[in-house]
Amino acid sequence: MKSASNDSSLRMMAVAACVLACLAWVVPPAATQDSKRSEKPSGNSDNGKQLFVKYGCYECHGREAQGSVMTGPRLGPKPIPFEVFVPYVRHPTREMPPFTDKVVSDKDLADIYAFLQSRPQPPASGTSPLLK
Repeated sequence: MKSASNDSSLRMMAVAACVLACLAWVVPPAATQDSKRSEKPSGNSDNGKQLFVKYGCYECHGREAQGSVMTGPRLGPKPIPFEVFVPYVRHPTREMPPFTDKVVSDKDLADIYAFLQSRPQPPASGTSPLLK
């Protein structure tokens, strides 16, 4: 028979492994040192929302960039830094297809990034009447 402390330790290790796996999925191991892309350009969030749909980002990340455990990680409202975002979109390390600058321009990426930043913060977990 297993002790309660063993079960608790196993659960904590499983949670830690899931968190690390999610982080590895979102953040690439090394961002490229392209100085042109290190400066975050201003973007248009309204156009970014349209581009998010046009390029099919919503199919995995949800219409509000809320993400899903089954399809793709949450992207907003606090996206990864722009200097990491661009290289990852151009050369992803997981299931996401690459979006080269021939497909999505740097300006379009800046607009998509502005859309991600504009997403509202989700409500606190204890405030939803459905969860009480």
